[in-house]
Amino acid sequence: MKHYSAIFILLVLMSCNKHETNHQNDFETLKDSLKTIYAPDKRVEVFDINLNKKDKTLTVSGETTNPEVVSVFNDKITPLIDKSGTFIVDYNIDLLPNKTVGETKYAVVNNSVANIRSKPKHSAELATQAILGTVLKVLKIDGDFYLIQTPDRYISWVDHGGVTLMTDAELNTWQAAPKIIYTQTFGHAYASENANAPIVSDLVLGAQLALLETGKNFYKIAYPDKRVGFINKKEAVRYSHWIKTVEPSGDLIEDTAKHFVGSPYLWGGTSTKGMDCSGFTKTVYLMNGFVIPRDASQQINAGEIVDSNLTFENLQKGDLLFFGKKATDSTKQRTTHVGIWLGNEKNEFIHAASQVRINSINEEADNYDAFNKNRYLGARRYLGVEDDLIIDLKKHTTLKL
Repeated sequence: MKHYSAIFILLVLMSCNKHETNHQNDFETLKDSLKTIYAPDKRVEVFDINLNKKDKTLTVSGETTNPEVVSVFNDKITPLIDKSGTFIVDYNIDLLPNKTVGETKYAVVNNSVANIRSKPKHSAELATQAILGTVLKVLKIDGDFYLIQTPDRYISWVDHGGVTLMTDAELNTWQAAPKIIYTQTFGHAYASENANAPIVSDLVLGAQLALLETGKNFYKIAYPDKRVGFINKKEAVRYSHWIKTVEPSGDLIEDTAKHFVGSPYLWGGTSTKGMDCSGFTKTVYLMNGFVIPRDASQQINAGEIVDSNLTFENLQKGDLLFFGKKATDSTKQRTTHVGIWLGNEKNEFIHAASQVRINSINEEADNYDAFNKNRYLGARRYLGVEDDLIIDLKKHTTLKL
């Protein structure tokens, strides 16, 4: 309610303000206020609203993923402006998903890894990745690119070749089918039950495919686009068995993380083809049954705060350590890096920096990392913690935004 009061006061001031330049400044202030309230993190919410005045007409246009924004304009702001009699409102805010999507409101990753970019073009920055079988929400379509939202709520662009579009009914059929999960770092699906057969596609850790038949040595599987292949049974397990038996612990987190030692760093990467620092922690936790936030600056806001005194005490194996620029009198804290505490006598942590590596905070250690120790911001515990930002796959048999 106090948000509406602040907006009302601003609108009153706007109606009293006769200067054109000041009006536009007022509109920008109003827009910024609404963005702070309803879309503070542009990585997980779209808030692209324009407020412009020409003569007596106030044009409100743009798009958003938050229905509350549309509601606020419809039910609160527009009536207030109309009542003031100061402006005529031309209102056109697009709620995403928009009409370009049609009935295909979902997409399922169809390649081993889908590269998801900051803009709808192949040359754009790699923002994140999604693994084969991941369900994405489609927000809008722009040519050969789709604006999508991943299960961790990250919003970016994927090209049409990396995914298969699905309607609600098609997605329900896909999600109801039994699945296998690929448990090796890399591998392939083959055209027949023979490792010398033609390759259907490559595979990475965590890929999920529909299970059609279980043979003696191979699983017969189906892709989202209905291609059929065969995967060696030694390289995958039934998803239902995997999620039932995985028991997350510090030791299991460590074991998973160490499998990636030496893997290359890739900005935007979240797969075993290459990963950045938060993509590494995200992958490790995924293979222990959790979907966690995408970026380090998001991961620091999840879980339980530990080591608030920044002494590296009371940490447990599997805790996430965060690094970056500490707050000053004039600047806010900025989280730029994350690693996983290993909790051994060497005071080591594992992280993706140039490559996945193990370093220590112990000044006497050969692998001492003074740079990161000096920019340590604190730690968060995810294991055993209930948090809406940490999705426990044991409790979510399907992920559908």
